[in-house]
Amino acid sequence: MKQTGNTILITGGGSGIGEALAHRLHDAGNTVIVAGRRRETLDAATAGRANMHAMTLDIDSADAIERFAADLIAAHPTLNIVINNAGIMRFEDLSARRDLSDAEATITTNLLGPIRLTNALVGHLKGQPHAAIVNVTSGLAFVPLVTTATYNATKAALHSYTISLRDALAGQVEVTELAPPAVQTDLTPGQRTRTGYQPLDSFADEVMALLGQQPTPKEVLVENVKFLRNAEAEGRFEAALAAVTAMAKGGGH
Repeated sequence: MKQTGNTILITGGGSGIGEALAHRLHDAGNTVIVAGRRRETLDAATAGRANMHAMTLDIDSADAIERFAADLIAAHPTLNIVINNAGIMRFEDLSARRDLSDAEATITTNLLGPIRLTNALVGHLKGQPHAAIVNVTSGLAFVPLVTTATYNATKAALHSYTISLRDALAGQVEVTELAPPAVQTDLTPGQRTRTGYQPLDSFADEVMALLGQQPTPKEVLVENVKFLRNAEAEGRFEAALAAVTAMAKGGGH
């Protein structure tokens, strides 16, 4: 992926991983647009930064995504990189009948959102130099956390979708997967200070170093996520699943 002189969209860019990467990419000499639902967090993320812009986006609405894409291209016609980062993570109990609204919202945000946004922008991206799409999945796509079953499933599906997208766009748009480990953010309550999770700054620094490699890795994997990503290939899947489950039962989620 070209390192500087890009015009980059990051969804979920007002906080957490999205904001941290947005700031680093902006510091590297890129124009960055952060998108999300909450205007106040987007404005805080862009404060004092020239060539960093905020646009509100309801990632759950197909119609809103289409309108957003049209407005985005009109305002930033040099857009050439999209980072599909917006996501939600909800805990759920599969052992009894329950209200499925959280599960359905997770699917809409985490899976339909990036599929719809990519669909709305792919025609434009194919006409841009150094075009790239980065889909943010999770280490839990490869070893699930049983208390967040739908979240895991959406990330596993996005992993598979990214493989297909990479092949479909070969030679036209570079397609990369970023699979984070557990990172200290506000994705779930208490996660920002949870022991054993990777500090956000060190995660973002490691990601930037990996994105700077030539060629760009098909999968951007920091060291902390390899325990999950490589578990099945290394014959450790059951042990890794047991470890993740034990961590969750111990209150570490």
